[in-house]
Amino acid sequence: MTQSKTTHSKRIVLTTFGSLGDLYPYLAIAQGLKKRGHRPLIATSERYRQQVEAQGIEFYPVRPDSLPDFEGDGEFLSLMMPQGRAIEYVVCYMLMPHLRASYRDLMAASTGADLLITHPLTFAGSLVAEKIGIPWVSCILSPYSFLSAYDLQSYLWSGNIPLSDYEKIQVTGMQDSIARHSKWRSRFFFAPWRQLRKELGLAPSCHPLVSDLQSPYLVLALFSELLAAPQPDWPSPNLIAGFPFYRPQNSEGLSAELKQFLDCGEPPITFTLGSIAVMTPGNFYIEAATALRELGYRAVLLMGEEAKKVSPALLPEGTLAVEYAPHSELFPRSAAVVHHGGIGTTGEAMLAGRPMLVVPDKFDRPDNAARVVRLGIARQVSRDRYSAAVLAAELKQLLFDPIYQERAASVGRLLQAEDGVGKAVDAIEDLLGLAPLRGSQNLKIKSQKY
Repeated sequence: MTQSKTTHSKRIVLTTFGSLGDLYPYLAIAQGLKKRGHRPLIATSERYRQQVEAQGIEFYPVRPDSLPDFEGDGEFLSLMMPQGRAIEYVVCYMLMPHLRASYRDLMAASTGADLLITHPLTFAGSLVAEKIGIPWVSCILSPYSFLSAYDLQSYLWSGNIPLSDYEKIQVTGMQDSIARHSKWRSRFFFAPWRQLRKELGLAPSCHPLVSDLQSPYLVLALFSELLAAPQPDWPSPNLIAGFPFYRPQNSEGLSAELKQFLDCGEPPITFTLGSIAVMTPGNFYIEAATALRELGYRAVLLMGEEAKKVSPALLPEGTLAVEYAPHSELFPRSAAVVHHGGIGTTGEAMLAGRPMLVVPDKFDRPDNAARVVRLGIARQVSRDRYSAAVLAAELKQLLFDPIYQERAASVGRLLQAEDGVGKAVDAIEDLLGLAPLRGSQNLKIKSQKY
């Protein structure tokens, strides 16, 4: 990453909400901004204070400070998730009841700020920026969040089967219908947001999900263009920056136990469900253990807190269960990665150049899975078909067909040549007028007055 020539230090607030996969991209960009001489501040849930401050980044707590209570709300969630109402649960039951508190906290954090950078779920962000009168940048973490009707490389079509022009029109029509329906349903979710907007004396909103939650200054897509290209119905101006991979300072790295395991045999298959899905693993690890007995491959199971309860005697020979390991250090030493399709995990596996078996469930994960399948670096199994027999069969295809290894390695090399953090920071400085415009074909900065 190049050092900016500007001597103008700006106070930049980055606000995010969710899992570690939602925190890490913002921490990475904050690190990049700090290296350029700016004063970044992360405004998010209190539980992340220690991780943020450990990187020398200023922190400010913003409510709510809770993720889904998967154990306490298990029955309620079991009714919501299968009906495709996961987004409704997150917006209506987790975020909107805390909207006013979020607004007050973020307003306090943004005092004296020159720029605000938001997350798709930080609904108070646009209100704060408009009320204060500062420019802001909205970020999109995965292609699915754009709800594009024109992006044919989606979960409706993985790209493996050629389509005629007529079939492409059909797919576009279906995707447009799905997007319109999602936008129509979601308008009811944002009644508290519209009410608060009215009380703040801000102009009425047409539709927050479509317009007011995407910045008129700049929308940053924080994923690689290998996954998606700009579409006609993406909000403008936009820029695909690439994955902003987070590398913490003074990382403890792999544990001594895991290092020894990796050093003493062939590369293992890594199984992971990220930091949230791991709380509700279902049969993910149980079926994996059964399949591994048939395959005879070594494996690492990233199981979170449950790893403490697993007796090594219950695991197949050559299998190690651990709570956590940095994906950036474990994936390059793996033969393949089996995961849930989270965009952060997907990006790290792509960067490591390792083939994947994706077992997606909800949110953007089926779409992410379809995109890496299209690239020829992954296979996919739906969660309701996941079993030891299916897992073993899919892993044999993935591991024994050299084309997956070759394509994954090629994608890894392409991704290693990208600089998501540097490109994002360049765009932010361009927006603030701190550096000459770098001529991106996607980015057309425009001034906006509220």
